[in-house]
Amino acid sequence: MMNKICFVVMGFGTKTDPATGTSIDLDKTYQNVIKPAVVECGFECVRADEVKDSALIDRSMYALLIRADVVIADISTMNPNALYELGVRHAVKPQSTIIIKAESTTIPFDINHTRVFSYKHLGDDIGVDEAKRMQSLLKEKMEFIKSNSIVDSPVYEYLHTLEQPHMDEGEYLEIVGALAEKNQSVFALTETAKKHMENKEFGDAIKYWKKAVEKCPNESYYIQQLALCTYKQEANDEYKEIYLNDALQLLNNLKETNDPETYGLRGAIYKRLSKLNSRNIAYIDRAIECYEKGYMINFNPYTGENLAFCYNFKESIVENEEERVFCRVSAKKIREKIYENLSQILELDDYKKIPNVKWMLATFASCCYALGEKEKGDKYENAFMEMSIAWEQDTYMQQKRELETLLNNNKKKS
Repeated sequence: MMNKICFVVMGFGTKTDPATGTSIDLDKTYQNVIKPAVVECGFECVRADEVKDSALIDRSMYALLIRADVVIADISTMNPNALYELGVRHAVKPQSTIIIKAESTTIPFDINHTRVFSYKHLGDDIGVDEAKRMQSLLKEKMEFIKSNSIVDSPVYEYLHTLEQPHMDEGEYLEIVGALAEKNQSVFALTETAKKHMENKEFGDAIKYWKKAVEKCPNESYYIQQLALCTYKQEANDEYKEIYLNDALQLLNNLKETNDPETYGLRGAIYKRLSKLNSRNIAYIDRAIECYEKGYMINFNPYTGENLAFCYNFKESIVENEEERVFCRVSAKKIREKIYENLSQILELDDYKKIPNVKWMLATFASCCYALGEKEKGDKYENAFMEMSIAWEQDTYMQQKRELETLLNNNKKKS
């Protein structure tokens, strides 16, 4: 007999909420909240990226939306795929659907009369106490669903004579029968890729991100991670330039043109190209343009610090004194604004619970050093180091060294 199935509807990886600019690692919600609760209740837990065969993803998705014993829909960041799949579920199943979201996500009008359970997400992860609270809530709701048949779909709530669609049992068993074989699932591939990234094995991570992209070619997060690993892999200067251009080409295939994460990655690529080709000012201008667009979308302080760095770099290569002064003043003004905003946030007693605080710490430390506040910079740099993994620390330290050199050299020229 097949176990009861809970199908999880949500985005994959890190997504940015277009309304608030907040980035949320949805995989952490799945791993630390949803899956443990579902398994403890005795259900088979399935997310779309755990379907083994990419050719069957759409077919399996519709079958599971029709027949799954429970569907948990996380609509955090207003992910369009999750919202679409929730709509399908409401149209084909009168009951047994649970909707959750991060606190920062605003509920759209269409479902604001439907019960939605909120949780507090820290951006990179979920706090232990909050994860336990949400696990307990989900288990309670799933246990209730096991023994009760209460209509929770607004479609069936208002259209009383609507008949639920029927799906042949044999066809359903055929479609979901392969779900037990998850060793080649997208989820398994991405988790392996992340492990390689933690160990700075970017060349190995590329192999798994490529397989994930092949299975889900329209998933922007996988393409972004593939591009990131492509330009971060070890190489001499000649191959570095090739890899940077390869990464840029990957990002150019993305349909989401206003994603701040994509702008940030493009900015990072052009910044690196400008270091390899310092005589070609077009690269640093492109980097400034990308970081500026990303910064204006959600005023992310990390993007802003990178924008300021690019102005410092441009100051070091231009000859015109007026342009050099403009670059210097622009970088200083950006950092002063970031410093002002982050000072208020990081002085809170519980600042470590703030979403995406890790890169706020790195950014604030960089701003402190650039503005001459070394003691404060040391304090927040140490806090960042405690929360970050090896490749993130390397990225931060490399830019710190480069910034120190730039500021010293620019000071000598002025």
